[in-house]
Amino acid sequence: MPIPDFIQSLRSKIGTELLQVPTAMVFAYDDNGSLLLVQDKSSGRWGPPSGIIDPHELPSDAAVRETWEEAGVFVELTRILGVFAGEHFSGVYSNGDQLAVVSTVFAARVIRGTPRGDGEETSDARFFSPAEIDTLPCQLYFLVIRKALSQSPSYAYFKPATWQPIEA
Repeated sequence: MPIPDFIQSLRSKIGTELLQVPTAMVFAYDDNGSLLLVQDKSSGRWGPPSGIIDPHELPSDAAVRETWEEAGVFVELTRILGVFAGEHFSGVYSNGDQLAVVSTVFAARVIRGTPRGDGEETSDARFFSPAEIDTLPCQLYFLVIRKALSQSPSYAYFKPATWQPIEA
């Protein structure tokens, strides 16, 4: 996965320390209700198109851009499905870089394009029915999001707050 210039600049200062970044993810559906997924080139696992939001970029623009770049499909965003973060949204890359993400997940409809992998980050892109998705090797964060969204499909999802002030 190419590392954005602003991340490379930060890494030159902080090394492999934990860095939290905003990302955008897209659940794009075709006319049959099948979901667009991309296959990660390095792991072979499937998940929705997603990526880091560049400085000063709107999350919505990042979502549309990433779907075009990773899957060759131009989409129109229709609503926010939820905001996700936490233990399933962090990891350590093979070079030791630690990354945690806060991901805004959008629903979208396809405007044009034929799904295809970009050859750099993704090796394949296709639409899958829900039953087909259940048989795929998927990214863990994608499974977490699918489960959460299935429990509250009418509302934008967020995990309820657990923080409370300490009483003096």
